[in-house]
Amino acid sequence: MSEQPPQQGWAPRDGTAARSSPGGNSDRSTDRGTDRGPGRRGRNRGRRRTGWRRAVPTRRMLLAGFVIVAALLIGAFAAGYALVHIPPANATAVAQSNVYLYEDGSRLALDGEVNRENVPLSQIPLTVQQAVLAAEDRDFYSERAVDPKAMVRAAWNTLTGKGKQSGSTITQQYVKNYYLGQEQTLSRKWKEFFIAIKLGREQSKGEILQGYLNTSYFGRNAYGAQAAAQAYYGTDVSKLTTAQGAYLASLLNAPSAFDVTTHPENRPAALARWNYTLDGMVKTGWLSPSERAAMVFPDPQSARPATGLSGQRGYVVQAVEEYLTSEGIVDEKTLAAGGFRITTTLQRGRQDAFVKAVDDQVTDRLDPGRRAADRNVRVGGAAIDPESGRVVALYGGFDYTRQYVNNATRRDYQVGSTFKPFVLTAAVEEGSRTQDGRRITPNTVYDGTDRRPVQGWSGARYAPENEDGHSYGPLTVRAATDRSVNSVYAQMAVDVGPARVKRTAIALGLPEGTPDLSASPSIALGPATASVLDMAEAYATLANHGRHGRYTLVSSISKDGATVGLPARDERQAVSREAADTTTAVLQSVVDGGTGTAAQSAGRPAAGKTGTAEEDKAAWFAGYTPQLATVVAVMGQDPETGVQKPLYGAMGLPRVNGGGAPARIWGQFTGDALEGTEITDFELLTAPGSYQEQSEAPPSSPGAESGTPSGAAPPREASSAPPGGVVEPPLVVGPSVPVDTGPSPLPLPGDLLPPAGAGPGTLSDPADGVFRDQLPGAGAVDGGTGLAPSPQGLRRPY
Repeated sequence: MSEQPPQQGWAPRDGTAARSSPGGNSDRSTDRGTDRGPGRRGRNRGRRRTGWRRAVPTRRMLLAGFVIVAALLIGAFAAGYALVHIPPANATAVAQSNVYLYEDGSRLALDGEVNRENVPLSQIPLTVQQAVLAAEDRDFYSERAVDPKAMVRAAWNTLTGKGKQSGSTITQQYVKNYYLGQEQTLSRKWKEFFIAIKLGREQSKGEILQGYLNTSYFGRNAYGAQAAAQAYYGTDVSKLTTAQGAYLASLLNAPSAFDVTTHPENRPAALARWNYTLDGMVKTGWLSPSERAAMVFPDPQSARPATGLSGQRGYVVQAVEEYLTSEGIVDEKTLAAGGFRITTTLQRGRQDAFVKAVDDQVTDRLDPGRRAADRNVRVGGAAIDPESGRVVALYGGFDYTRQYVNNATRRDYQVGSTFKPFVLTAAVEEGSRTQDGRRITPNTVYDGTDRRPVQGWSGARYAPENEDGHSYGPLTVRAATDRSVNSVYAQMAVDVGPARVKRTAIALGLPEGTPDLSASPSIALGPATASVLDMAEAYATLANHGRHGRYTLVSSISKDGATVGLPARDERQAVSREAADTTTAVLQSVVDGGTGTAAQSAGRPAAGKTGTAEEDKAAWFAGYTPQLATVVAVMGQDPETGVQKPLYGAMGLPRVNGGGAPARIWGQFTGDALEGTEITDFELLTAPGSYQEQSEAPPSSPGAESGTPSGAAPPREASSAPPGGVVEPPLVVGPSVPVDTGPSPLPLPGDLLPPAGAGPGTLSDPADGVFRDQLPGAGAVDGGTGLAPSPQGLRRPY
């Protein structure tokens, strides 16, 4: 066989040839070729990976992994696109009714009929369409049916704690509303993704937007733009203005919360969303800046409730719906779609008793034809079982079909002096001391002089007015509670610390976000606007010896035979039993001989407190027996404008205060609600120790050095205000004034010292400027706030 010539590209074997090659470095080349054996090219093979490099993927491995992942994703996408089809509208697109039951299973109300009228897109004004896009999806016409970047961004924001967010386009929202449901599951998201893609290929943007506008929920049981236009503005959708359309678009974000007639306290949030929508229209060029500047917020009309919800039924349904959605039990849109069977905690007999008490004590005494003030009267009430936290009765107003706002859950009326017990509770809980260092107890004697400036407060001067400008002189905390003396409680709030008072009120049950619940001396007089139900929860905590658990309105809930889980009631010791029982003992005195004597009509041992809002715009009674905590408020509101009105002249009375109609309603209802049950007294904690230590003079007292008997102080001139408003019995102020020590005190164990570093007079300036000025003759009735409104009806800083 003849020899074949060497093939091109092979490295020369001969060392001389290698040295003569253009590449040079012949020895290294020969060595590499020799080490790797004949026929192998060392130049085409890398060195063996050793050490930590073996754990690092090579470029080939990374490339292979990327190809595999991409292939899987493409395969999954192809499979999903092929397998997921556009379904017909599912059953939830046609809503059922929700059935509401009393605790005993009898029917309370039927609600949930869908209010929807589909209209073509051409009937919806272009600016209304644009307002919805500005609020929900500004890139709708230019984007694809799904936006993966937005979905990833929303998921990341949710995972990192920036709030639960949605990355869905309008197309995806429409798919969820019409074809699927509101469930937050991966399978639903998977289907939504592919249906949206297919829908985007099969339908035009206009068809999708039309479907979205006809299926979206706007609150007030209104589905679709047409129903929303009628529900909020009483007009056809084609006649909506841009401003009205922007408000309806804002509702899509939180339908119930942004309804400014149902929740007037949420008006700022609704306005912010409305402004966001209009500003978005300007940014996208759909609205000129001049047109935007001329926009005025279009207040919606009062809601027209659905038929079948007259009397108390509508209020109960509204309260239960808010409870279910706020507690995260059922999504608002899912609940509105219907099909739920809801057993409430309300007891039919007690619910009827509440209605009868209001009718007997208020409704039957009104004559709107003769007295204009009677047109303004509203009543709200709630009763809670202290041990279980179950709401057993709820009174929202005279008739849901005539007055839509629920007076039991609204948060826009001052609670007045019903807040004062929380100051006393905080004082005992914190072991608080007066400005001169003595522990605060029911027998602590304060100066009850009218308009006495508080001492030890580093903020602006604050000198609240007592009822009718009356000066009481020296009196005990117990007596000051009986008579609801503002000057005493304002000073006590400073001695305890307004921030501690606020913390105690929240621990007892008031929501942390309660409007005007501010850490300043005025907190004691009740400028906060908690709801009747909020106050009932807090008073139920006192009745339950300081143990607090969130109230509940729902006993059970199911849909299509499947039970929906309810959150467990987390009960805890909010304040010590000593603090709660001390407050109860003092509040018993209010009913026995103070401003709340009308509550004695219950015929049972009771504890309670009266309260009146500024200018008599609301009168309250909050009280409890061992078995039942109930709060009643009579409110003044213009039926046409919704503006709060004083109750002067209502029911033919010069004034309506907490010791009048509210206490009478409370007494009649409580007596009827507990009829047939055993009459029991409060089981209050008693232990060694006594409040009589209160009479001991402080270490710095002049009497300690001059031989004055313990518990006495030398006479002072009437013009000499004692430190912190605390006086030592016996005391002569001008004429001889006897000291009112009140009924025998409740003993407490030991001497509760204040927390370290929490001495009196160490409070910081208030951050919110909640100091109020006073006007002569404002007449804070039965210890109302004593806060005078500005000419515009707003409280202004001192």
